[in-house]
Amino acid sequence: MTQIYYQIPMKRLSLFLCLLIGLLTYAQDYSRVDATIELYPESFENIDDLSAMIMRDFATEDEKVRGIYTWIIKNVAYDPDEYKKFNYNFKNYRERNSKEEKVRQQTIKRTLREGVAVCEGYAMLFEKLCNMQGISNYLVRGDIKTHFNDIGRPFKKIHMWNVAVIDGQGYLFDPTWGAGKYQGRFIKEPSYFYYKTPPELFINTHYPELQEDTFLGSMVPREVYANWPLIIEKGRLSQDDIEMPLSGVISTENSLGQIDFGIRWNEPVEVAYSFGKEKVKIDSQIDNGLLRCTVPFQLGQQNLQIYFNHKPALANKVKYMHI
Repeated sequence: MTQIYYQIPMKRLSLFLCLLIGLLTYAQDYSRVDATIELYPESFENIDDLSAMIMRDFATEDEKVRGIYTWIIKNVAYDPDEYKKFNYNFKNYRERNSKEEKVRQQTIKRTLREGVAVCEGYAMLFEKLCNMQGISNYLVRGDIKTHFNDIGRPFKKIHMWNVAVIDGQGYLFDPTWGAGKYQGRFIKEPSYFYYKTPPELFINTHYPELQEDTFLGSMVPREVYANWPLIIEKGRLSQDDIEMPLSGVISTENSLGQIDFGIRWNEPVEVAYSFGKEKVKIDSQIDNGLLRCTVPFQLGQQNLQIYFNHKPALANKVKYMHI
């Protein structure tokens, strides 16, 4: 009898195993940790008090990190005005280093006490609490992809997230994104998607300054990441699933007036597209796990979004070639 797993490419098998590990992580019973954190105060004057409660209530590194992440995403709101709180100038590098450490401490204290922050506040508080629990961890700076305008642009160091080492294994965390989203105002939506996120999914939207912090088996050059499509669907799609078009910037040259998509997807799904206006349902077919569909160009429209079952799945920019 033919063994099915012999037919799975190694790259796909690696992704499957990583996703399986991620799902098992999510399936762990953290109910006691989460319920305990719900009883904690919503703010603290002194970080030592929060750290002492975590130390008292949780025994393992995994429980402690879960408690730290949960308290932050439940009690800290994103506020871009926080960027204005700690601006400073310096005369030399020694003064800069001194001021940076002072700003770090002020940021942590304000995040803890006021419950507002930008990504630095979320990440630095996570880092500090892990340090106080004796858990190896570090901050990661890098780029993110959240909008059409992020497709194809040069690398920018505009975000901060975390790596924590639990029982000898490094994991990726983003408590900023785990807390909710900002759309003119903060919308609180605590999520554990950004808790121990599998690297193959984290790279969809996060690219670190140092490539080794992707935790991927192979390096992804910045230029390649920049030109990837924007994957919006959480939990299943990775860049390896996008077989065509590979670039996030689609040229109309030699296109015959349409865009052909090939996406690895195994389940029946309703597909639609939008160029910024109403969604248009289109026919699709799945052949050997490859979903195929075709989107006609709309003259002058540059932002294309694909929907799976009425939910945004991925996005591309369209570049029109003038003859």
